[in-house]
Amino acid sequence: MKKIITSLLAFLGLASCNQQVYENADVNTFATRIESPEVVLVDVRTADEYDEGHIANALNIDVKEDGFVEKVKSTIPSGKIVAVYCRSGKRSANAAGMLTKEGYRVVNLVGGIMAWKEAGMPIETAADTYEVDSFTTSNGKTVRIHALVHSSMRIEYDGKEIQIDPVAKLGEKTIDYAAMPKADYIFITHEHFDHLDTAAIKVLSGDNTQLITNQSCSDILGYGTVMANGDMLQLADDFTLEAVPAYNTTEGHQQFHPKGRDNGFILTLDGLRIYVAADTEDIPEMANIKDIDIAFLPCNQPYTMTVEQLLNAARMVKPKVLFPYHYGQTDISGIPSQLEADGVDVRIRHYE
Repeated sequence: MKKIITSLLAFLGLASCNQQVYENADVNTFATRIESPEVVLVDVRTADEYDEGHIANALNIDVKEDGFVEKVKSTIPSGKIVAVYCRSGKRSANAAGMLTKEGYRVVNLVGGIMAWKEAGMPIETAADTYEVDSFTTSNGKTVRIHALVHSSMRIEYDGKEIQIDPVAKLGEKTIDYAAMPKADYIFITHEHFDHLDTAAIKVLSGDNTQLITNQSCSDILGYGTVMANGDMLQLADDFTLEAVPAYNTTEGHQQFHPKGRDNGFILTLDGLRIYVAADTEDIPEMANIKDIDIAFLPCNQPYTMTVEQLLNAARMVKPKVLFPYHYGQTDISGIPSQLEADGVDVRIRHYE
């Protein structure tokens, strides 16, 4: 009888999993299914495979990473249908079985993205969505930084999702946070509209999301772990967060970012140190910031730094890699050549 049921399920395009079933769909059927707003599309391959080419609007949750099911459950409501795919269909079939056991209705793409591409269906790469820079820690862990917009960035590290100053819409640019996994951590530097966006925070927040900010933003939001300049948090065995000063010094500009209110952040991920300066000028405290691997320095007066101030800040901090950000319409094209002699790898990304 079991063989007869299995044969019948296979004939109907279904696969069994402890008497529960998920749907096996060919390319055309899968393409139709993922058009429904009730369906959440998940690419279960590695992050590198995803960047090389994926189906539009797919979340990337690696089935081989620890905590795969928990990550899906924290990201996708139980009432949604989950459409999964991988390279050839094997990993996604495994994912479909795991999620079916959790009560999800699941659709699996037979033949994976290989079949999808062979059928002439469209894919997009990381370059089509957001620019991504990858770094490796001393212990071989990968840190991936997504340039979203202006001062907003997404950081992936060791299965954790970190969002810094997420803003869903700025000018003509819109960021689809609903297409990203729920955040494990959200860090907000200060209260200005291009840094604090309650709608984006709501979309990114799950049951276990930790929001960390300053007192002013916590008062506005009504919650959040508060850090003041000089505070440090140990968020995990290999993850520390430091709050550092960020403020204006130029006469007539101090009202934008008064001293002592806002935070810059230093993230130390398995020894890799990332300095997110927030809205600041080249303040003297930067001389005390040491051993920075990656720095994000803002560049648009009157709110942050001039190009000359940014160069001075970079020479104080001495990062290995520098991303000018929050630069609006400021011409930053000359910064890489001006810091070449200082040994700073300057990378220009879309942080207008």
